[in-house]
Formats: sequence, structure tokens, C-alpha cells
Amino acid sequence: MDLDLRKLRYFVAVAEELHFGRAAERLHIAQPVLSRQIRSLEDELGAEVFDRGRRGTLLTPAGKQLLEDAVPLLASAQALVRRVKSSTQGTQSLTIGFMPGITVTPAMIAFTGLHPDVNVRLLRTTWEDQVAVLLDGRADVGIVRLPIDRQGLEVHPLFQEPRVVMVPVGHRLADRRSVTVKDLAAEHLLQDPDAVPEWRDVALELQSGERPEVPVIHQVEEKLELVAAGAGICVLPLSTANFYTRPDVLPLPVDDLGPNEVALAWVAARRSPLIRDFAEAAANTLGPGPHASDTLAQAHHGERRPSAEVMHQSELM
Repeated sequence: MDLDLRKLRYFVAVAEELHFGRAAERLHIAQPVLSRQIRSLEDELGAEVFDRGRRGTLLTPAGKQLLEDAVPLLASAQALVRRVKSSTQGTQSLTIGFMPGITVTPAMIAFTGLHPDVNVRLLRTTWEDQVAVLLDGRADVGIVRLPIDRQGLEVHPLFQEPRVVMVPVGHRLADRRSVTVKDLAAEHLLQDPDAVPEWRDVALELQSGERPEVPVIHQVEEKLELVAAGAGICVLPLSTANFYTRPDVLPLPVDDLGPNEVALAWVAARRSPLIRDFAEAAANTLGPGPHASDTLAQAHHGERRPSAEVMHQSELM
């Protein structure tokens, strides 16, 4: 049986919305058409993927399995199309995804020295899409911040760097040279508590069950705007904090907070020599800045000049 990718896309939309009407609007098709396509998919699979009962639309065990497999399959199909189109341009290319604060320049220089004719492109990513861009082909290789879902990926650690807490100027802890996680127990964290398990385990707002709702935040700039306004705190890797300096927010070292791990990742099934060569270049050249602690100390004492590494990344972006 040949699976119809269009029907799979329809299924994923319904599975994510758990509502045929909303899924139809998202897909820009009529709801009866969507229902017929899902029924046709179920007939082809020989299994019901949705329980359409009085409790609403729910995934059956078969539907849960299909969703788990369909998302990476559709991403792989998108990646295939992108790579085929790219191959028609006449020159080889390599797209590198990278997270904010990470300087890619040294690895790019080393790689282009080996492959001067390859068109190297950069794609800035976020916590939400750093894996997705690899699976759907927008990037060939990514410099990611762990943890990530490693399914289908080859992941090679590069380095670790400290994490810091961002507080507004005038905060009760702002004059401290460093703090502990316990010092932050009464603070409101502007990110997923699971991203900072050390804070999660002592957070008063979680213990009381009165944690305020956190707005959807897509960019570091948005987090820092909220921090500056006194809405809460956030925890960032040191290089990210150094990159996004502003006069109304301070980074503070946290003595008992684990480091952030940076790694190189790509789709495990790919066998591109270009990816392997970039991986070697990254392993040989990338690492935490040599003066990271000095940069943090300068930022804490009001010296807001960007480092040379930050300036390189500004040029890349």
C-alpha cells in the first residue's frame, strides 16, 4: 500500500487540533471533505485513528502510533523536496542552523577552507524549531542546545557553558555577585519549569499551585522585555546573555545551576560528506569563549561592550 502524504497531512492537522472544524479551517478545506479523507485513510490502514464519541475527537491507540510516525515522515518528505530543488541550482550548498549566542564563524572559516565552492548558508533557530529545521530539510546540520529529542538524529557534544539568571536592574538580588537556586525560589520563572529543573524542585509558586500563566514567548528579546518590566526572571546560557545585553537587565551567576550543553546534530540517515566535514571543523574550532567569565563580570558591572565573538555573529545575522 502506498500512503498518500496529503491524507497524512490532513490526519496530523486533526490529531493536533482534536477538532475536525478547526483542522478544516487550518487546512483551508471544507469539513465534509476532510472527514471523507480521514475515513479513506482509515479504510486504507484497516484501523480507526480517531474515536469520535460524545467526549469529542480523541486519538485511538492506532492514531497515537500513526501521529508518532507521520510527523517525521512528513518532515522527511519536505526535506527531500528541498534538497532536490537545491541540487538544481548548480552549486553545492550547506545550511547551518544555530542557536542565539553561539558563534559559528570559526567553523565556517575552517569548512570553507576545505570547500571554497560550497555555498554556506546560516539559519538562526529557536528552542522550538532547532530540531524541526533538521527534520524538514531547512538546515543540513545544526548547532543545538540540549536537551532535544534525539530520535532520528546523530548528536555530537561540542562544549558546555554556564547558565545565568536574568534579573531587572533594581531587583533585590541585583547587587549580589552570584546567587543560589534557593535564592530564586520565590521568583516567577518566565519559561518552562522543566527547562530549569533545579528551580522547579524548590519553586514556591509550584509548591503552592499558584503559578501565574506564562505568555507564549518565541524570542529571547521577548523574555528580556518581560524581565526588564519586572514580570519575572529567566535563565539563559551565558553566551546568549552576553549577546543580548541591555542596560535594564543584569545576568547573575547561579552557583548551583547546571551548565547548558551545546552539540552538533544532523539527521542520522544522511551520509553527506559535507556534513561530516563541517562536523569535524566544528569539533576542532567551536567552544566556549576564552573570556566568558570576564565578559559576565563586565556585564554585571555595567560595561556593555560586545565581545569580538558577538560582533562576528552580528555580521552573520
